[in-house]
Amino acid sequence: MSRYEIAFSGQLVPGAQLELVKANMAKLFQADAQRIAQLFSGRRIVIKNNLDAAAAEKYRSTLERAGARVEVIDMDMPVEEVELAPPPPAEPAPAAPAAPAAAAASASAGRLQVAPRDEYMAAFSEVDAPDFGIAPVGADLQDAKPDAEAPRVDLSQFSLAPVGSDMGQAKADAAAPPPDTSHLKLQE
Repeated sequence: MSRYEIAFSGQLVPGAQLELVKANMAKLFQADAQRIAQLFSGRRIVIKNNLDAAAAEKYRSTLERAGARVEVIDMDMPVEEVELAPPPPAEPAPAAPAAPAAAAASASAGRLQVAPRDEYMAAFSEVDAPDFGIAPVGADLQDAKPDAEAPRVDLSQFSLAPVGSDMGQAKADAAAPPPDTSHLKLQE
């Protein structure tokens, strides 16, 4: 049995007005304006998944009546296997005449020299990146913290009382007088 998902990319059915569709979607999903703005951001958002065919058609027709064009996608569709090409062999990249001197200077200063692997990475070839190593397993990566210094408190205004002296502890209150019950009588 096939399972389907409903995805929305912010597209409207022909002739629908954006504000009206947003209002319909807000009412349909009982969502605030921020959530509706996320739905209409242009990104593909899966609204519901793992539906059978009847439920997927019901969602599609309801959302279409609200003015939103959604995609109903079969989740059981086989995934196409793609074989990746092996990485190109490591070759030094041809550099401009002034670059070898700069590369030698940066390499001697403990900096990492990066050879671009494609057009996108070529934009980062002039980045001066530190050559960070990898710490051995179990190494402490946090910088050592200095020991905390004890606070300097002036206690010269205080003195010690002799052993056994009264330190001024609060005395217990005297017991309260017993209540007067002379006016109470027992009846038989």
